[in-house]
Amino acid sequence: MFSGIVEEAGIVTALKKEHDNLHITVKCSFAKELKIDQSVAHNGVCLTVIDLNEEEYTVTAVKETLLKSNLGLLKIGDKINLERSMRPDALLDGHIVQGHVDQTATCTSIEEVNGSWYFTFEYENRSENITVEKGSVAVNGVSLTVVNSQPSSFQVAIIPYTFEHTNFSELQVGSIVNIEFDIIGKYITRLMSQYKK
Repeated sequence: MFSGIVEEAGIVTALKKEHDNLHITVKCSFAKELKIDQSVAHNGVCLTVIDLNEEEYTVTAVKETLLKSNLGLLKIGDKINLERSMRPDALLDGHIVQGHVDQTATCTSIEEVNGSWYFTFEYENRSENITVEKGSVAVNGVSLTVVNSQPSSFQVAIIPYTFEHTNFSELQVGSIVNIEFDIIGKYITRLMSQYKK
């Protein structure tokens, strides 16, 4: 489980295809603190550490993950949002994030307003995946508050700290991002759909 509070934007240093899998090597400041078999969120996708050294570590994304996320689009040198799993005694500063991406979305607009940024994202409308005004959503693993919620799009406001310390600074119109909708909202939607039958 994660909180959506990104620890660091790591740098992708190597990509290796093996059958349908992709091995991703990342350089970050806390690599030496990791252990084999530890979970780390990468752009919001929970992956397991399989190899490491003092500066870098490697994880593997399987075909299903590559199909449902933007990890298959990574290039060497890209920034990737990283978060280690939550400890039971940690403060939940963001919201409950599972590290299971629901689908991708496309950035359709970036607007700078007095030092902050409004990003608009559009996604394929599925009945179980919704946003609500002032609700939570994880975009590339970043816990954010929804503004301007629409049936297949939403906006988020990005403060300077988040812009500078995540890969939001590299997003452009047309960029593909990972979306994890709020787990509580997904359960409520599923329950309500049963009453409609």
